[in-house]
Amino acid sequence: MGECFICDKHAGHLQVSGACIFEDEYIYISHIDKQGKPTYLGHIMLDLKRHVSQIGDMSEKEAAAFGIAMKRAAQGLQEVLQAEHVYTLVSGNAVSHVHMHIIPRYVGTPEEFWGPLEVHAWPDAPFGSEVEIKHVTEKLQGFMKGDAHA
Repeated sequence: MGECFICDKHAGHLQVSGACIFEDEYIYISHIDKQGKPTYLGHIMLDLKRHVSQIGDMSEKEAAAFGIAMKRAAQGLQEVLQAEHVYTLVSGNAVSHVHMHIIPRYVGTPEEFWGPLEVHAWPDAPFGSEVEIKHVTEKLQGFMKGDAHA
């Protein structure tokens, strides 16, 4: 195990919930893992595969792949999971490896719970187990492969 959680995840040193949603030579998309705790369904992570700490340090090819993957993942959350809005968040405070949280807001979410962190606090937010995460992951895999009806 190294110094970077994301590098360890990509190297297979960590077991995470749900399978890979999409992967190419530059990026990796998976469902967020709360290590057995109930998880907000559809909260996915877009990771740059190469260890880079700042967005500005990505290569042009990595940046292009990252942007396209972000768009496709958000579109999948809208079309497959019927998200009415999709938030994106890049912080880098806890893990110094370029990654983005992509978080759906579902229909019926009260306005006081709008926001990338606030949606998790809604008492009726869709949280799920590993089985439900796997189901969401499979739907999003189908979308990312081009089968929007998965």
